[in-house]
Amino acid sequence: MIRAYVLMEITAGHATGMVNSLKDRDEIKGIARVTGPYDVIAVVEAADLNAISETVNDYIHSLAGVIRTTTCVTLG
Repeated sequence: MIRAYVLMEITAGHATGMVNSLKDRDEIKGIARVTGPYDVIAVVEAADLNAISETVNDYIHSLAGVIRTTTCVTLG
């Protein structure tokens, strides 16, 4: 199992909706609104890097309000 932290910059007013859209997906193991340069951070777990990439590129990026993401894959 691969784990990644997805740091998201979201358009003002969309962070709560983003959390609500993602919290019930099986591959999202944790999600929170945060302060600082990012607005939402999600913990994503999947079988491999391709599945992580599909979650980020095909699903998260398609949601309204996403400006950009940074994905940090855990080591070890």
